[in-house]
Amino acid sequence: MKKIWIYARTSTKDKQDLETQLLPLREYSKARGFEIYKEYTDKISGAKENRDSLDLLLDDAKKRKIDWVLVFRFDRFSRSTKQLINTLELFDNLWIDFISYSENIDTSSPAGKVLFTMISAFSEFERSIIQERVKAWLEKARKKWKKLWRPWVSTDVKKIVELKEKWLSFREIAKKLKLKKSNVYNKYKEHKTNLV
Repeated sequence: MKKIWIYARTSTKDKQDLETQLLPLREYSKARGFEIYKEYTDKISGAKENRDSLDLLLDDAKKRKIDWVLVFRFDRFSRSTKQLINTLELFDNLWIDFISYSENIDTSSPAGKVLFTMISAFSEFERSIIQERVKAWLEKARKKWKKLWRPWVSTDVKKIVELKEKWLSFREIAKKLKLKKSNVYNKYKEHKTNLV
């Protein structure tokens, strides 16, 4: 007999009892010839990222204790499409099949596999769009950086000393070498100090 894990959740504001979800899931499991191995239940808002029983289910999945997961509806299981896709990808990598009772989705069926492939494709598409946006932002930031800051120029101390010995002022040397006056002065002073 195939073993299945059930997950059900109601909101704290929800008047619905968990049994409203669990009863049809138990009947469905029996009709499909599944043995219910464990039931995970949460009474918490779907917006909450951490849910004790869901976290325990995912932990058991990573430990490969789970073969099938059955939920009443997608929104009872995940708080967002992104979370659902990530969890379905995790299950797929761990060879765990997923069934959503209300949406009639079963990833072990050919139609369920096609749907999962489509969901994964959209997920990959979304990731590539994000990567393109990040690359575009970095390129824009690089261009902005170049405008804000002068490119680094190596200071030729010998040239500064040579021009200074020709009685040019620090301002004139800086203009000639396209450097800051303070940079020219500091390099010249450093050179003289090293000679002492």
